[in-house]
Amino acid sequence: MSEFTHIDSKGQARMVDVSEKEVTFREARAVGRVTMEPNTLEMIVSGGHKKGDVLATARIAGIMAAKRTSDLIPMCHPLMLSSVKVELTPNQAENCVDIEAICKLSGQTGIEMEALTAVSVAGLTLYDMCKAVDKAMVIDQVRLVEKKGGKSGHYLAE
Repeated sequence: MSEFTHIDSKGQARMVDVSEKEVTFREARAVGRVTMEPNTLEMIVSGGHKKGDVLATARIAGIMAAKRTSDLIPMCHPLMLSSVKVELTPNQAENCVDIEAICKLSGQTGIEMEALTAVSVAGLTLYDMCKAVDKAMVIDQVRLVEKKGGKSGHYLAE
């Protein structure tokens, strides 16, 4: 098993020094979902929500969150993202909205946290916009499903 990279030899938190690492292309894909009552999903799909386009707002929030990850997660490096895509797909069979984020860059450190943050904040935004009609919504299954590039290579979740 690998060592924790954000802890020094004295057990103190630290930001990893990436100055000597090679610049490589990196990509990460994360997913999650927000489960809700059928009538809440119908309101989102039909565009009948009085706050406006819930999916578009959550998509923009996810993109903005990816760009601000280093402000939210203490040991994350500020990154020059080259692409952030956030997709929210209504899934009426399971009464949920599935969320996927793909982040890309050429850099010296990974981009997994940006993809996970994008999914999380998109889900939180969807919840915020719909909580007046459905407080029992559940945000879950947020996870990294694929990572490309860097020293550790390609990761694909089972």
